[in-house]
Parts: sequence; structure tokens; C-alpha cells
Amino acid sequence: MKRIGIIGGTSPESTLYYYRKYIEISRERFGPYSFPELVVYSMNFQEFRENPEGWKGRKQMLINAAKPLERAGAEVIGISANTPHLVFPDVQKAVGARMISIIDAVAREAEKKGLRRLLLLGTKTTTTMRFYRDVLEGRGFEVVVPSDGEVDEIDRIIFEELMFENLESKPWLLDLIDRYSRGESIEAVILGCTELPLAVKAGDVDVDVLDTAEIHMRALIEAATE
Repeated sequence: MKRIGIIGGTSPESTLYYYRKYIEISRERFGPYSFPELVVYSMNFQEFRENPEGWKGRKQMLINAAKPLERAGAEVIGISANTPHLVFPDVQKAVGARMISIIDAVAREAEKKGLRRLLLLGTKTTTTMRFYRDVLEGRGFEVVVPSDGEVDEIDRIIFEELMFENLESKPWLLDLIDRYSRGESIEAVILGCTELPLAVKAGDVDVDVLDTAEIHMRALIEAATE
């Protein structure tokens, strides 16, 4: 199997969740003691979030994380967060290793399940900028995003609560999804921030739950076996 590289630290909680899924999926695929080799580069999230150069600086941080992973022998690399995929194409071009996009992985999973109308939840950047929706809509999906006020509240919950494993606002998130299920006829919700699966699980709501972290980890393991 190929060695997997993970760019983590954005945030540490979601990176830990990725590792848990890595264990679960590997045991499911290969048995109790067999795991693909995995290297994690955990960035300083404060430096990433508060980078004075904005996304230009964040992109360089991601490239500076991907290159050591490649030098460590990683042949398949993923960024363990949705929002940094804003600059994914440029990071991909900067390294020779194969990079697996979380957005592409989610699109493939939704296609496999026959889902077309999707509610996208995530950080304010993920839900208000076009990079995520453009990929999905380009593949024929209908993408619904919350209202401006709801986007702000989800962003607050992610950065002030979920990043510290505080699930206080889980009922609010579930109610939001249920309201969009009834009012917008969504078929699934994309947990488009890898902290959101800490609070929202399959079965919590009446629509399909697309756990982007789990879907991405499955795609990375699949790529490592090809």
C-alpha cells in the first residue's frame, strides 16, 4: 500500500477525528492489525488562521506542509479540512504526490447515493465563497446554503465551541437541518467543516449525512490501495 500524508492542525480536533476514522476504516477494510502507513504534519492553527498575508500566506503554509510529507515518502496526500480547499488546486500543483480533494470525494459519494439536492454547512468562507459550490454545481448538484445570519452562527459554533469539543449547540444544528429538510426539500446535508461531525451524526436527522472527514479518509485509503 502507498503511504498516506495528512496535512492537519486545522484544527487539531478534526485531525484527531481523521485519525480515529483512519483506524476504523482500516480495520473494516484490512482486519484488526493492518493499517496503511500514515504521516501527519500538524500545522499551528493560530498562525494559519491569523496569517497576515491572508489566503496567499495560508496557501504557502499548506505547500510548506505538503512538501515535507512528500519527502517523508507520502504518495497520497489530503488536507484534513474543507475551507483550505479554496487553494487546493495551487497546493496540488506544487507537489508531485497525488492529492485527494475532499470536495471531489464528497461529490463522488453523493453521486453513488443518488443524491442531488444538498445543504452545505461549514465555515463562513466555505459557504459564502464559490469554490465548493462551483465544483458541486459543475457536476449537476443543487446546492442550498443557509441564510446570512445562520452562516454567522454556524461559523461561531465551529470556532468557539466545536474546536474545543463543546457540543452545546448540537440541538440548534439539528433543528437547522430539519428546517431545511422540510422547507427546502434537501436530500442530504454536507458537513462541510470537519469539526461538524463531532456534533452531527448519521441518524440524528431525517436526511442523509455526508460526513466529509470520513468520506475523505475513505478516499485516501482507497487511493493508497490502488
